[in-house]
Amino acid sequence: MTTDQPIRDAALAWAMATRAPDFADWDGFAAWLEADSAHAAAYDAVQYALEEADAVLAAFPEPEAAPEPANDNPSGWLAGRRGWLGGAIAASLVVALTSVMWFAPGGETLYRTTPGKTRVIALADGSTVELGGGSTLALEGERAARLEGGQALFTIRHDEANPFVLTAGGERLVDAGTVFDVRLAGETLDVAVAEGAVIVDPKGQAIRLDPGERAVREGGRFRLADVDSEAVGEWRRGRISFDGASLAEIAAELTRATGTRFTSADTATRLSGSIAMDAVRADPEALEPLLGVRITRSDDGWMIAAR
Repeated sequence: MTTDQPIRDAALAWAMATRAPDFADWDGFAAWLEADSAHAAAYDAVQYALEEADAVLAAFPEPEAAPEPANDNPSGWLAGRRGWLGGAIAASLVVALTSVMWFAPGGETLYRTTPGKTRVIALADGSTVELGGGSTLALEGERAARLEGGQALFTIRHDEANPFVLTAGGERLVDAGTVFDVRLAGETLDVAVAEGAVIVDPKGQAIRLDPGERAVREGGRFRLADVDSEAVGEWRRGRISFDGASLAEIAAELTRATGTRFTSADTATRLSGSIAMDAVRADPEALEPLLGVRITRSDDGWMIAAR
C-alpha cells in the first residue's frame, strides 16, 4: 500500500457517503477536508471519476423484468438490487479511474476531460485550473503542471519565491501573478494573458506577455498579437474564437468544445471569427451561414468543406 492509499480510500468513502440523500455528517466531512490539503484534491479526483462512472452506467440498459420464481422476492427487489449493483460498479470504476489518475509516472496527478466536458481543478494554494473539453493536464506538484493537449485557463496566486511553472508543447511558461489561457493542438501553442504576466521560455527567448497580449507558436516560431483581455478564456462561457485557422483546425476545435464529431480535410481554407457553442450544439448545420461553409452529415458526425 502506498502512502496515498489511505487518502484515496477515505476520499472514495466520503464521496460515496455524500451522494446519499440522507447524508448528514457535513461537519465531519468539512473537518476531514480541512485536515490536509491533499484531501480536497483526492475528493475532487474521486468525484470526477464518479461522474465518469455514472456516464458508463448510463449506457447500460435497464434489465427486463423476469418471471417471478415460486419463492417470490419482495416487490422492488430487482430495482433495489440494480441500485446496489450500480453503486458497486461505480465504486469499482472509481477505483480503476483514480488509479490511473494517481499512479501517473513520477507521482503526477493526471486529469482528463472528454470532448464537450469541462472541469475545475482547485490547487492547494487557492489557485485554480479550468480544464476545457478533450484536454489532459498533469499536476507535477503544488506549483508545477504540464498541459499535454487541449486547453486550460489558469488563475494563479503569485508567489515570487516559488512561481508557478507550466510546461506545454515543450515550452516553459512562468507566471507573474496571472490569469492566462493556454491551448495546445498538435504543434500549435497559443498563450493569451488576461491579468498579470507570463514569461514564455524564460531561459531562452524570454517572451513576456502582459494583459491583452498573446503568443502563438506555429512552425516552431512564435508570433505576437493583441487580444481582448475580456475574451481570454471565453470558451468557459460557451464561445470559441479563431484567427486564420484552417477548416481542419476549426473542425478539431469544434469537436473538442462540443463533444460532437466534426471533420474536415481542408487545410488550405482559413477563416477568422467567433462562434457560440450553444447554437452549434443545437444545430450543427448552423455553421453554414456562420462560417460560409458547407456542412454535410457523415456516418459518425459532420463534415466541413469550403463552398
